[in-house]
Amino acid sequence: MSTVALVVAVVGLAGAWLVGWPVWRSSRERAERDTNTERYLAWRGRARERPATSEGWTAEERRRLLVAGVLAVIGVVALVAFFVAS
Repeated sequence: MSTVALVVAVVGLAGAWLVGWPVWRSSRERAERDTNTERYLAWRGRARERPATSEGWTAEERRRLLVAGVLAVIGVVALVAFFVAS
């Protein structure tokens, strides 16, 4: 039983990382790109009155982050079960 819990924990946490990391990285890159664009436009004298607010997560990104969160919770619960069973 404890071996199964450990395998589920490793697979769940690895899956959460594999699903969530690309989404997190792309959102950070998009925010940085938007900041760089605003800086460039300000330098050229064509900046907006107010800086544009971030658009936030897309529906696909929210779905993928939700899946990553569920996988992470499953992995942590399985890890706790592994330590309790050991």
